Amino acid sequence: MSPQISSPDPQNRPRTGPLEPPAARGRWLIRDLPVIVWLVFLLVVIAAHPGLPVARWLMIHLLVLGAASHSIFVWSKHFAEALLHTPSTEADRRGQSRRLILLNGGTLIVIIGMIASVWAFVLVGAAAVAGAVIWHGLSLWAQARTALASRFASTLHYYLAAAAMLPIGVALGVILAFGVGDSWHSRLVAAHALINLLGWIGLTVLGTLVTLWPTMLRTKIVPGAEVAARRALPILSIGLAVTLAAALLSQPWAAGIGLIAYLSGIALIGRPFFLAALAKPPREYPTFSAAAAMVWLVICLIAPTWVFFTSETWTEATQGFTWLVPALAAGFAAQILFGALSYLLPVVLGGGPNAVRAATMEFARFGTLRITIINVGLAICLLPVPSWVRVLCSGLVALGLAAFLPLVFRGISASRRAKKNPPEPVTGDRRAQVRALKEERAAEQKQVSRNNLALAAAGLSAVLLAVAGGVAIDPASTAAINETTTSAGAAPTGETTRVRVEAKDMRFTPATVDVPAGDRLIIDLKNLDDEDVHDLVLATGQDSGRLAPGESTSLDVGIVGEDIDGWCSIAGHRQMGMVFGINVTGGSSPAGADSSRSNSSDAMPGMDHGGDAGGDSTPRNGTDDTGSAAADLDFLADPGADFSARDAELRPASRGTTHKETFTVSEIARTVAADIRQKLWLFNSTMPGPTLRGDVGDVFVITLVNDGSVGHSIDFHAGELAPDKPMRTIPPGESLTYTFKATHSGIWMYHCATMPMSSHIANGMFGAVIIDPPDLPAVDKEFVLVQSELYLGPQGGVVDSQKVRREEPDAVVFNGVANQYDHDPLTARAGERVRFWILNVGPNRSSAFHIIGGQFDTVYKEGTYLIRPDNPEKGASQVLDLETAQGGFVELEFAEEGHYPFVSHKMVDAERGAHGIVDITG
Repeated sequence: MSPQISSPDPQNRPRTGPLEPPAARGRWLIRDLPVIVWLVFLLVVIAAHPGLPVARWLMIHLLVLGAASHSIFVWSKHFAEALLHTPSTEADRRGQSRRLILLNGGTLIVIIGMIASVWAFVLVGAAAVAGAVIWHGLSLWAQARTALASRFASTLHYYLAAAAMLPIGVALGVILAFGVGDSWHSRLVAAHALINLLGWIGLTVLGTLVTLWPTMLRTKIVPGAEVAARRALPILSIGLAVTLAAALLSQPWAAGIGLIAYLSGIALIGRPFFLAALAKPPREYPTFSAAAAMVWLVICLIAPTWVFFTSETWTEATQGFTWLVPALAAGFAAQILFGALSYLLPVVLGGGPNAVRAATMEFARFGTLRITIINVGLAICLLPVPSWVRVLCSGLVALGLAAFLPLVFRGISASRRAKKNPPEPVTGDRRAQVRALKEERAAEQKQVSRNNLALAAAGLSAVLLAVAGGVAIDPASTAAINETTTSAGAAPTGETTRVRVEAKDMRFTPATVDVPAGDRLIIDLKNLDDEDVHDLVLATGQDSGRLAPGESTSLDVGIVGEDIDGWCSIAGHRQMGMVFGINVTGGSSPAGADSSRSNSSDAMPGMDHGGDAGGDSTPRNGTDDTGSAAADLDFLADPGADFSARDAELRPASRGTTHKETFTVSEIARTVAADIRQKLWLFNSTMPGPTLRGDVGDVFVITLVNDGSVGHSIDFHAGELAPDKPMRTIPPGESLTYTFKATHSGIWMYHCATMPMSSHIANGMFGAVIIDPPDLPAVDKEFVLVQSELYLGPQGGVVDSQKVRREEPDAVVFNGVANQYDHDPLTARAGERVRFWILNVGPNRSSAFHIIGGQFDTVYKEGTYLIRPDNPEKGASQVLDLETAQGGFVELEFAEEGHYPFVSHKMVDAERGAHGIVDITG
């Protein structure tokens, strides 16, 4: 049997037990705790990922850059000392601790920089990570120079090669974070992923398993394993280098050659692995997990190799293996990490055979169940299954992987209990006791085998239930993955029609395609817009998913037997003509279908898509079965005792002549009326957005950050400058800086200027900038009220763009919520002079602001005074009338205490939410 952690002698007998003496084992355990922290963060991100920026990036990098890289640092150093017979010194341990601090600190800074979109943080953190890896490699190299010759010194060469790879991958990541053009982005992403997963992690794992794999199986190292490892490393390195160069040069065939070389290296080094497994098959979670990880590595290399050789362009090739990185991260990296740690940590905890055995049993608990759920669930997630099936199966996979964390603490507890209660010393007939112990272990192994079969069946059943549940939730979507099912029963021809469709300027080009009845249809969709996010949703349920500018995807429609309508589901895009049609030729269209289509949204009435972050009030299958939240609208409903209205009181302008603000776009569900919630697009999480205030001549520097899921922009009416650059639409994850000087006074609107503007404004993207007129008199109180309209989609959904287009608002509101100041009134005192700043942002209705029981002795509208208190006629005004995008202020003094309603005197609007109360006390 080979040793557990130390290197074997030439006769494959263990030279020593675990390398570290008991006093040092605790240090290794403490150094592994950051892995647990990174994994906990990963679980938090998985649970909250729909509302997090760069969530997919976070999930991959918390695992690969956080947990896996920390383990590589710890255990590659540990194995190097064991294999080279160079026990660590106190100076070595201090250096290792500093490298780990540098690595983890740099990783944390990179993550903060990506979340906050601060490239300087990404650069500093990446430099720290690269520095830590280079330092780690130099430490291993120095260790090798002073060591005696070792049979398995080639493992150290794998570690050195891996350490040379990661700084390159880090540099590519920094470039990607800074931003590159579309032509380079896909190439750099592929190169970055390949060099990190196949170089940094892949080479480390392959080098380690030469000795660790037979150790985990508790069998001998296969003769010639060290020779195979030594010969495989150059092949693996050359293959990776060719693949990297091919990615940067956009040569898919060359990338395929590079992956074939890498697979050849795996085959060479994998032969001893396979023979060791034949000698003693895996029976416990650590070996099952490691074996599954290696299978996923091979699968994730064979599939893209085929794609590379069958693709004519790099863009087409990258569309064919978009699943590669998640599959490598979850299937390969996560499973090899958890499998290795499940074996190594019990050994490191120490305490003798019984303590190691007790901890190992906890780490392996429900092992076959976890392995089945993780691998079968992940395989199903990578198939073209309905979205709900993918959601439920991916949740099971996450649970299967997450089970590692509580088992770590159970294993530590079991080890401690075993150390406190050592076994009784052996007395009597030792041979008989050894024979009895062997019989007991054999019985245990039989029971373990039976349990493994039962747990595997339970895991498979859980995955099948998830599949059935996903289909039950969304049965219509199964048509999208069934190539032999058609809506018109057309017989499959066995032929495939493939078309290229481009999305740009609120149009699909071509807008219609002809497909022979019975053909399978594949749509290669590319978003050629410079700014806007688009997608393609078909009435049969297929969905391309959101495509950022420059991104592409392939949508498999399946066998086509009838005409199919399609559209872009981003709010308002369909209304602007972004529709698509599939015309079947050589077959019969269903009754009532019109095979001719135009680019007008009227061609498909009532078939809008109710997506989470952009769409209209009806679902993807074109039926109005979700309903609008307007059905629950009750303007007399009590919002509850805990309700608090938006603070409408206006504060003085901040000191200084330069005002710097950051506006972050977010998508958040908010209450807009009693028992009514909508998913709004907001500036800084509020509707209206923040109110800015300053004087004529002040400069405003606004940084817009788009953390939404579609493109957004901002237009300040208070500034005078060409809109080309500062008002451009920016895609998700990007930012821009908008600087303007206030040259005229008034209350000015700002809003999102991305098409269709009406839907973006109606869904919450507006606010006010107040530039005080010179010598503006002081008053006792100032309030700001912004009138807008609500066009309600389904509960929790987004704006109904069809209603916006028809100018049919469900509510008209002040400061974003219907009747909110009826329930939480504005307050002032009798005799105080009060100023009300009013802005009407529409997008469609005019306003007639009126206070019942009050008269305005001062009226300022659109940059000029209409009435002032010192006018000789002693006239006053009852209404401030404002068209959309107009604003002004009124002033008055309330003569006595009481409740003074304020409304838009377009009474139908007052009755649907444009109503509030000023509570005047004595």
